[in-house]
Amino acid sequence: MEETSPPLLGSSKPHLEKLTLGVTRILESSPGVTEVTIIEKPPAERHMISSWEQKNNCVLPEDLKNFYLMTNGFHMTWNVKLDEHTIPLGSMAINNISKLTQLNQSSMYSLPNAPTLADLEDDIQEASENQPEKPHFDSRSVIFELDPCNGNGKVCLVYKRGKPGLAQDTEIWFLDRALYWHFLTDTFTAYYRLLITHLGLPQWQYAFTSYGISPQAKQWFNMYKPITYNTNLLTEETDSFVNKLDPSKVFKSKNKTIIPKKKGPVQSAGGQKGPSGPASTSKSSSGSGNPVRK
Repeated sequence: MEETSPPLLGSSKPHLEKLTLGVTRILESSPGVTEVTIIEKPPAERHMISSWEQKNNCVLPEDLKNFYLMTNGFHMTWNVKLDEHTIPLGSMAINNISKLTQLNQSSMYSLPNAPTLADLEDDIQEASENQPEKPHFDSRSVIFELDPCNGNGKVCLVYKRGKPGLAQDTEIWFLDRALYWHFLTDTFTAYYRLLITHLGLPQWQYAFTSYGISPQAKQWFNMYKPITYNTNLLTEETDSFVNKLDPSKVFKSKNKTIIPKKKGPVQSAGGQKGPSGPASTSKSSSGSGNPVRK
């Protein structure tokens, strides 16, 4: 069945409004936001879920299973309009069940003699008091990709105890581009709420890392503040290098006026002769500080 993409969410799609927790209304009322779009996907059939579980020898968590029975994946985007240019900004995605593939079975690592993810694993990064034990790329963990994050990393469903994977052994982790793991949530439901409340802003997953989001992403975070309790990422050390932008002024249409450049007086090399010339900064005329009489 082909996927359809309605241009905007409205009252005629109450089930989509419920799926997005009403965040579309917030986005559509935000200054500069345009083209809030969700790709409507049909529900996954139960035999598709059973086939996935048998193929991967893992049991899906109940909340993720119910999500797939309501919609086989999720993709919502929104743009901003700056002057005459439309810029894609927000993106929220959950892979459908056919793309919920095991991470270390990607074709990019199937070349002969190519290093595997297990070879690149950093064993020094161990668990701490505030963080659970990190996932492993070998058989100790089973990892499935939930969201490719537009190339900024990967959000993964992790079975902590390998195969057979039990539903109660799952967690949601973020794998950054340097292959470091960052814990996100214990359940898929909690992660989905994070996804929605952060509005799909660029690099929002990096707010849960030790190094945080980039300065460019912080600009967007300050303009479209996420619906989240984590206000530290907006206030901590931002005054020193983040410009405070007023969205009402940024997106206000105005006519551009060209201001002609003022040309200063051109002085010739031989134009300054004797004491009647203007004061000079050179050493030879440092004493001529009196005003010139015309």
